[in-house]
Amino acid sequence: MNWDLLVAEYNSGLEVLAAILALVIFISSLDDLFIDLWYWTRRIFRRARVENTPQYRRLTVEQLRDREEQHMAIMVPAWQESDVIAAMIQNMVEVMEYRNYRVFVGTYPNDQPTIAEVERMSKRYPQLQRVQVPHPGPTSKADCLNAVVAAIFDYERDHGMEFAGVVLHDSEDVLHPLELKFFNYLLPRKDMIQLPVASLEREWYELVAGTYMDEFAESHAKEMVVRESVSGMVPSAGVGTCFSRKALVALVGATRNKPFNTDSLTEDYDVGMRLSQLGMQSIFGVFPVTFHINRTAWGSKKRRELLMQMPLCVREYFPDNFRAAYRQKARWVLGIGLQSWEQIRWRGRSLAARYLLLHDRKGVITSFVSILAYILVAHFIVFHVGLATGWWHAYYPSLFQEGSIWRTMIYVNAFFLAIRAAHRVYFTSVLYGWEHGLMALPRMVVGNFVNCMAVARAWKMYLNYLFKGQRLAWDKTAHEFPSSAQLARKRQRLGELLQSWNAVEPGTLERALQKQGGADVPLGRVLVSNGWLDEETLAEAIAYQADLPRAHLSAELVRQHASDMPIELAIRHRAIHMGRNKNNRAVLAVTSPLSEQALADIAQAIGEEPVQRIAREGELAVGLRLLRDKQGEGKATTVPTGPLLGDMLIERGLLRRDQFESAMQEYKTDRHGRIGDYLVERGVIAREMLEQVVQEQRSFFARASAQPEQQQRGFFGKPSAQPT
Repeated sequence: MNWDLLVAEYNSGLEVLAAILALVIFISSLDDLFIDLWYWTRRIFRRARVENTPQYRRLTVEQLRDREEQHMAIMVPAWQESDVIAAMIQNMVEVMEYRNYRVFVGTYPNDQPTIAEVERMSKRYPQLQRVQVPHPGPTSKADCLNAVVAAIFDYERDHGMEFAGVVLHDSEDVLHPLELKFFNYLLPRKDMIQLPVASLEREWYELVAGTYMDEFAESHAKEMVVRESVSGMVPSAGVGTCFSRKALVALVGATRNKPFNTDSLTEDYDVGMRLSQLGMQSIFGVFPVTFHINRTAWGSKKRRELLMQMPLCVREYFPDNFRAAYRQKARWVLGIGLQSWEQIRWRGRSLAARYLLLHDRKGVITSFVSILAYILVAHFIVFHVGLATGWWHAYYPSLFQEGSIWRTMIYVNAFFLAIRAAHRVYFTSVLYGWEHGLMALPRMVVGNFVNCMAVARAWKMYLNYLFKGQRLAWDKTAHEFPSSAQLARKRQRLGELLQSWNAVEPGTLERALQKQGGADVPLGRVLVSNGWLDEETLAEAIAYQADLPRAHLSAELVRQHASDMPIELAIRHRAIHMGRNKNNRAVLAVTSPLSEQALADIAQAIGEEPVQRIAREGELAVGLRLLRDKQGEGKATTVPTGPLLGDMLIERGLLRRDQFESAMQEYKTDRHGRIGDYLVERGVIAREMLEQVVQEQRSFFARASAQPEQQQRGFFGKPSAQPT
């Protein structure tokens, strides 16, 4: 009897807690319902009264392209982003349908891997500039951005110009080609423009990452639109945000040269609020464009490319690890729900703005409610099973008995839950298809657990900050960038690629093509030999086209692996053995991808198919001479630097490449000696022609030898470690 009464008391107490939770859920659901009703009312009204009128003219891509390009700056804060920053910059420059822009990447002095990657890309892209944060990291994203903004204003002063807009991006963002065109069209009429943010598509079983797909699909298609419509205030999402110069200057003036709040972990949300208080005009830009989407059909490994109409947006991968996800969201909760409560309080230009502050901050409480509700449901199931099986018999009259107000509230909350689920399925299906739309239902449960852990961590950090004085630091999230296959890249011809990088002028390219004529000389070789292009940029372009990593040779590396491949093969196919990578594969340094026949020849000689890396032509030329110079074993690199004899013969039209390669099939260094003499003996070229080209080559060597000794020795660049 005592046991039964104890269970009855326990169950009665849980019902009181359930009633409180039901009331909280009901109030929160009314808030969500208001957002839903406003969205659909606005959408129906605009469709009936605005978009169907004769006066309505939808903005077109042609209008974006017709507008004259203004100066634009892109700022990217980077702390420990060496894995993704190069791919992000490469993809940005490749796809961007805009020329008049400059990229500023902020790095920290104690993050050398990221610095090296940014410096490497700056040699490839003249429009890229690295900005050094004046102190070690990590500090905060806002601190890094403030250093970048200062560099942008310095650039304006040094060059006597002004940027019309400054765009904020992260190092994992995938951009649409028309992004800057869209910002350019709206500037300077708008002070802040925020694009939608969407998750790149994940597999169905990636449940944690899938929650980001669902949440961003709904919030950036519905809630951000409602937010702008209700209050006129749009928070920055931290990526895909364009600030007009007027807005940036106003932020600098209001905060003593620190436009971004270093005391906030969500400086993006904070800056949107402060711009609103300054009376700036912010908009959430929704402009439908075409996206190339790679999608894998469920139950199949085949990927297919789709063309989809969806709003112009910034896409990226979000974490699929539960711990990484709740730690990232904890930073968002801490900044939006707790720090803004402390710093912004309830200030707003209107009642609507204050209401949206409440809407944003309710999550610091309601995220716990969902998990408590799951636990209570499990308890009530156990209790009723116990009653049905006779484990206990005593119980008090239920608060939720038929006809009670609490029972009615349960039904109403169930109806609200159905509305929530329907909206989540709808918005996810619009972006990702009906399969992911259905998966959004179980992912709602996963998302509730992630959000609960995020809020718990946020409260812990905030309370430690308040009562123990612990600093709130930048909690770094590991980022992932999609592969070239996932991005469905369209490869450009070399000339088009170099022009898109601003590496050569259109007139220069035309002159190079005329010089090339019908000769069997690569365009890159023509550009380099005439001084119109440097070898480093050419090597970067070839590596990009072939989707191959770069290689950097050193004299030690060349000598160390000289015996790993026959010298004749190295000379014939212009390839140098660099040792083995971490997967124990043979690695070759080449100036351009080898032909199938060349790969087959080398594979037969070394017993395996090698992997290729792209090196500079000058590096390879020195390396090949080093291989032939048996007396140079163990000495410093003092071999002549300059074009190889075979290249010079082909470039001057004295020899076709197929003739040269055919003659070299039987060439042996120990038997035939110098390549020039061998070609004369074979009757491939006349002695007089050979002597003329050799004389040119010697003149080049003489000019090179007049350079400082350290410059000659440094021709290889940095000594290369074992290839990776």
